[in-house]
Amino acid sequence: MENIQKIKSLASAYLSEFTKIRREIHAHPELGFEEFRTAELIATKLKELGIPFQGSIAKTGIVAMIEGMNPAKKTIALRADMDALPIEEKNNCEYHSQNKGIMHACGHDAHIACLLGAAKILNELKNDFEGSIKLIFQPSEEKFPGGALAMIQQGVLENPNPAFIIGQHVLPTLESGKMGIRGGKYMASTDEIYLKVKGKGGHAATPELNINPIIIAAHILIALQQIPHHNPSPEQPTVLSFGRIEGNGRTNIIPDEVKIDGTLRCFDEEWRVEAHRRITEISQSIAEGMGGNCEVFIDKGYPFLINDEKLTSNIKNQAIEYLGSENVVDLEMRLTAEDFAYYSQKIPACFYRLGTRNETKGIVSNLHTNTFDIDENAIETGMGLMAWLTFRQLQ
Repeated sequence: MENIQKIKSLASAYLSEFTKIRREIHAHPELGFEEFRTAELIATKLKELGIPFQGSIAKTGIVAMIEGMNPAKKTIALRADMDALPIEEKNNCEYHSQNKGIMHACGHDAHIACLLGAAKILNELKNDFEGSIKLIFQPSEEKFPGGALAMIQQGVLENPNPAFIIGQHVLPTLESGKMGIRGGKYMASTDEIYLKVKGKGGHAATPELNINPIIIAAHILIALQQIPHHNPSPEQPTVLSFGRIEGNGRTNIIPDEVKIDGTLRCFDEEWRVEAHRRITEISQSIAEGMGGNCEVFIDKGYPFLINDEKLTSNIKNQAIEYLGSENVVDLEMRLTAEDFAYYSQKIPACFYRLGTRNETKGIVSNLHTNTFDIDENAIETGMGLMAWLTFRQLQ
């Protein structure tokens, strides 16, 4: 286990360096496909490390290569996402966001720091493994249609073709120093549902002259909640949730239309198509039956994310080697979504979780909240673990 100790020693030595990088990125967050400053920082670091790269892929993406001995033997891809969220940060820390209304509330700043740290470690060990490592710094994970799809379309999984791809994502419900993993289907597909219910507005005191789209919308919402229960596979959960309804009437004014926005999450493509059909059919038939009509637009988003069983089993065992069995946790399926799923639909993939929670330090806020932060000691774990997992696959 000499190589484990070497990687752990390097990760410890480089923690301060890559914590500074994480804080620099956190203080200057950028939205999807606008990560120009972030990309410049990554490029500067790669140049410093002597790692060749290509920039401006899918606008702001970067792909770099580390070649070990016999570089054509096998290629492994490692991915980190770069974008932030449109959230106003409420943390009071020295690396607080300097960009109003934008925040790294999903940990992508840590993902970049960990991948750059792993790259530095692996670049120093390149005479000790056979094969090549493709480093993918991807824009716009948070916003449809996602940067992963754009990068795939621009050839990120070609020349050379990776045998598989690994992704790492922070998880604030898991203690710092631990990792979580699951083989098979792990994260859901995601679609955005937009309904426009049309009726006939007028004075609220003359209902006989109106076709009230608010009442129609209420019937539609109740009826649609039955769709998840018709999922033919109870082992693959479905969520259909609506988070916005807009009528723009008043206490005594019936509007002409009501807009309803929601999301559908699934783990099966055939059922996903069927759910789309049912949403459309139920919404339109109820509206027409009550004298109105309903326009349905379904913006099809990311597919479900599937972790290759064999690869994930190997990575779990290798994570146990690095962290110990007490620090490797089996995860449940999640109804959240990730555009890493596009990679997992193309080549064998493993997407695992890095624990970042530290209750003693008060670091407990969930992803996508305005007080999200990480225990920065997790950066040492993250870059060391990613380096070790990659190194082991190239032995």
